[in-house]
Amino acid sequence: MTDASILGLFAHPDDEVLAAGGVLARHAAAGARTAVVTATWAPDSHRAEELAHALRILGAAEPRMLGYADHQVPDSAPEQPRLCDAPLDEAVGRVVEHMRAFRPDIVITHDPSGASGHPDHVRTHQITVLAVHASGLPDLHPHAGPAWTPRSLWLAAYPQVGARDLADLLATVGKRLRTVPDEMVTSPVDVRPWISQKQEALFAHRSEVARARSLPALLSGLPDSSRADLLSTEWFMCHDLTPSQVPPQHVPDLHPGTGCEA
Repeated sequence: MTDASILGLFAHPDDEVLAAGGVLARHAAAGARTAVVTATWAPDSHRAEELAHALRILGAAEPRMLGYADHQVPDSAPEQPRLCDAPLDEAVGRVVEHMRAFRPDIVITHDPSGASGHPDHVRTHQITVLAVHASGLPDLHPHAGPAWTPRSLWLAAYPQVGARDLADLLATVGKRLRTVPDEMVTSPVDVRPWISQKQEALFAHRSEVARARSLPALLSGLPDSSRADLLSTEWFMCHDLTPSQVPPQHVPDLHPGTGCEA
């Protein structure tokens, strides 16, 4: 399904590269429409500028930013609420508007744990899953445009065994990678043909590469071949959104669906 359009919804600038940069580049190279909605940081911030650069490298459309404040960096969006403090229905409605305007075949977001457990990752997952449901219901958020239901929802996840090397890297700075059982990953994607684009896009997030203990900083310190090995597979728990397969709205309780091909 390399010609399927993709809308990614992620918490912070750089999440799009780490979770799905190769898939975005792959689909863009096949001529598909790709775009990313980022939940935090102001559109006029330095990180928004870095995000725009990264998306151009990946072949995606210009950034779509909700403009909420990062949970840990209130100054990331002055005078705006933190994402976790924003009214849920408001945030869902804003995502529905992007979803109906872009009309993606595939929506990609964080898994329920957010990989790192970061509150913004978890909240973005919850908002996105609710928005996927709401987007297809014309009576919900009627001012957000005509109803649209994507074909599938992909949750970016890290398998316990498959991502062990990445977990070990994070452990060197006392961080934990929240993984899922390997059998829950329905769609591992080999993105090695697009690894140069993915790495270049990662380095476009200069402020994160320069920030001690961040994953981009840790990756940048590795030999090229080692870094490529860690970034060459992207993993997803996919859910088919045909009417008989739509997952329940209790967001943390999603189980893998079928029919999702990379």
